[in-house]
Amino acid sequence: MNAESAREFLLKLPHVVETEQWGGLVFWVGDKAVGGKMFVMMNLDAGEMPVFYPAGPERMASLLELEGIVPAPYMARIHWVAAERWSVFRSAEWESELQAAHAITYEKLPPRVKATLALPKAELKRTVEARRALLADREKAKKQRAVEDKKAAKAKKK
Repeated sequence: MNAESAREFLLKLPHVVETEQWGGLVFWVGDKAVGGKMFVMMNLDAGEMPVFYPAGPERMASLLELEGIVPAPYMARIHWVAAERWSVFRSAEWESELQAAHAITYEKLPPRVKATLALPKAELKRTVEARRALLADREKAKKQRAVEDKKAAKAKKK
């Protein structure tokens, strides 16, 4: 398996959304605008560890015994592992690992988010778009307040 075949597989799983963040690809169970959680991160740089994912506390210990699997930097405390190369597993094993990561993450979603993801596709799409618009408006207002606070601070100094 490689990044492209993993990407194709991940996008076929239920409720998966892909974003480009932190110099790589991040895959979410549900859109983060409605409370989705990330479950796989892939580096696009050739020299970096290619993939990070949650293994769960039970599976993590056995995975760390394999050569090429290490605790994920910054994420090991929540039972994430990182693969040093794609050849650590065969394609079918990768599919099983990534599917398990998806299931672990889905089970941790709050009931409210699961209910949102269970909506019919058209309604889910409208809900996500409305939430993104709300979040964008909040961010815009926050930036505006920061500008106004800066102006007020300058005026106060004079």
